[in-house]
This record gives sequence, C-alpha cells and structure tokens, in this order.
Amino acid sequence: MTDTVLSLQGVTLRYGKLTALDAVDLAIPAGAIYGFLGPNGAGKTTAIRCAMGLLTPQSGRVLIDGHDLRQSRRKALASVGAVIETPALFPNLTGRENLDITRRMLDAPPALIDRALELVDMRDAADRRVGQYSLGMKQRMGLARALLAEPRLLILDEPTNGLDPAGIRDMRALIRALPERTGATIFMSSHLLSEVEQLASHVGLLQQGRVVFDGTLAALSEQQAPRLLVTATPADTAHEVMTASGFAGVIRDKDQFTLTDPEAITAERVAALNAALHAAGCQVSQLTLDRADLETTFMTLTGHGEART
Repeated sequence: MTDTVLSLQGVTLRYGKLTALDAVDLAIPAGAIYGFLGPNGAGKTTAIRCAMGLLTPQSGRVLIDGHDLRQSRRKALASVGAVIETPALFPNLTGRENLDITRRMLDAPPALIDRALELVDMRDAADRRVGQYSLGMKQRMGLARALLAEPRLLILDEPTNGLDPAGIRDMRALIRALPERTGATIFMSSHLLSEVEQLASHVGLLQQGRVVFDGTLAALSEQQAPRLLVTATPADTAHEVMTASGFAGVIRDKDQFTLTDPEAITAERVAALNAALHAAGCQVSQLTLDRADLETTFMTLTGHGEART
C-alpha cells in the first residue's frame, strides 16, 4: 500500500490535433476526499476514464495503489469502485438482487451486501424493485454496488447531479462519512464549487487539459492574498491613520476600506491598526480578514475572472 492511492503522471491524450490531456499530473492521497474541478470541456471526464482504464493515453502512466494500470491492470482495478453518471441497474429486480449479481461476479461473500446497504442507508428499501426507486435511491444503490469490492479508491462522477436539495444534502453527508467508515479514498468530479468546498480535503483544477492546481483546499485558498475589510468613521481620519500605519493598498468607498497589501496584513499589524484607529477617535464597526472563497480562486486560476483588487 502507498500513501498515494491514485497517481496520474504526465498523462497525455490526443484526438488527432486536439490535445484533451496535456501532461496531467495528479496525486490523490490516502483517506482524502479529492474534488476534481474544471470548466466544461476541461478534460475531467477524459482524465477519469484514463484513471479507470477506459482510455489509454499516448504517454504517461496511471498508478492505483502502487500498481501501474497498463502493466498490472487487474491488480490496479481490483481496489477501485466507481459510480459514473446514473447507475445502470435492472429495474425489474430488487436492490438486493442487483447487488447480488455484482457480488457473484466479484466472488465476494454474501455478508458484504448487508454491509454495503447499511453504509448507504438502504436496508429498508433493499427488497423493493429498483423501478420504484427515486433518483436519489438509485444513486445510493449504485454507491452500494461500488462498495461491494471494499475499494481503496472510490471514483464518483458528479454524485449529486440531478438530485433535489434534500437528496443533495443527504448524499453530501454520506460522502463526507465514507472515508472514516470504509477507509476508502474518494475521487469525485463536480461542477458545483460549493459542494467541493463543503466536502473536499484536496482539490485538483483542470483547465484546457492542463492541471493548474493540485493540493489541499487550504493551500488553494492561499493562492489568493488575504485582504482586510474595515469600516470606520470619520472616514477621512481613518484613511489618514491607515496610510500612516504603512498600508500601501488602501481602496476607499465612503467609510468602507479594503486593504490589499499582503505583506502588511499580519495579526500584529492589524491589531496595531485597530489601536491606532481608536486612538485617533475613529469608531470601527468592521475589521475583518477576508480570504478568497473557492469560486473566486477557481475563476482566477482558470482565467474566467479577474484577480481581486
């Protein structure tokens, strides 16, 4: 076993003159919930298909749990479970019967069916025909099927796509709990930035087939310099104090100020500024350190928005 469950190393895939993936490097650490993001057409689905052995890149390699996918395909994929798009289930069979078909193919013990059903909270509906299931129930049953192999790596492609708000909430809670409950590492693609921000410990950003970021969610936040938001009156006096305190990037809008000097925004400097404002007779109603949310950082790194000023 390795600390990196899934690794894409220099993966390049071309369709004629079109380069779908351009020397893609990704490293998904064990125990992580890894959010894979990118605009439509960025190459996310292509990368996932390469990771599952459904597409063969012209160069580079894919390692799953330390096994090279090209050289040891069976060993590599033995530790993978996946839910891609809407699960294909037999509607005339019960959920349990659907799972039993997969269990027999895997030559897995029958007890794993009840374990998988328990993990996705579907035991009460297991003996109903799948044709009677809601979309959310089908998604859960597809997830249960993927868990039958007790995978080290669980690949989820848009796991909340098409679900209603309650279904999205329930699926998020389920995904969040899976690494601790099963030991699986989650590699999930999504176009919902808020979803990834709530769930992921690590993030990969893909733009035009190239990786623009691969790391922890905290490290992604640090890609944007923090800014200090201040509301103080009298505004003219507050402005003078900020300038005298050595803050270079002061943007003023009436009595609201945005300080964008990253080297000056430290805990000590902010505390000193607050004291100086009060000493000058200013009333300070806001003093907030603002960090970029995932959407702002994503738009900046993928070239779809301006960096904050």
